[in-house]
Amino acid sequence: MPTLPRLLTFVASAALLLTLQPAMAAEPLSAGQLEAAARVFTGSVDCEFSQKISLKPLEGTPGHFQLTYKKATYTLVPQETTTGAVRLEDPRAGVVWLQIPAKSMLMNAKLGQRMVDSCQHAEQRASAAPMEGSIGIAAATPR
Repeated sequence: MPTLPRLLTFVASAALLLTLQPAMAAEPLSAGQLEAAARVFTGSVDCEFSQKISLKPLEGTPGHFQLTYKKATYTLVPQETTTGAVRLEDPRAGVVWLQIPAKSMLMNAKLGQRMVDSCQHAEQRASAAPMEGSIGIAAATPR
């Protein structure tokens, strides 16, 4: 018969294993989620205050991504949006990665706070460059 300390150790170990399993093991992604995943910029991303994000696809798991910020690693799954923004979520950690054409940001959805902002992948920097010095509105052409 197991002793109480051994039983507690077993239960704690089982709970740890369950929390370490990737969030994506639950169910397959929809066609909309896979389409959103195709628009994710991956690689190294430069952010405000000289911070960096690493975002890479998870091998063998289409549409799933691994995001590393500071010493934390998150498993993200795309969510469909009506705005065209790319939204990746790790529901267990409560972390959301938002990507719009000009920049990206990492949010703590549980606290409702930005973790890091003004992140730009090389492709975002290139698309934002023509808009620098303007307010983003093109001049009207005379009729």
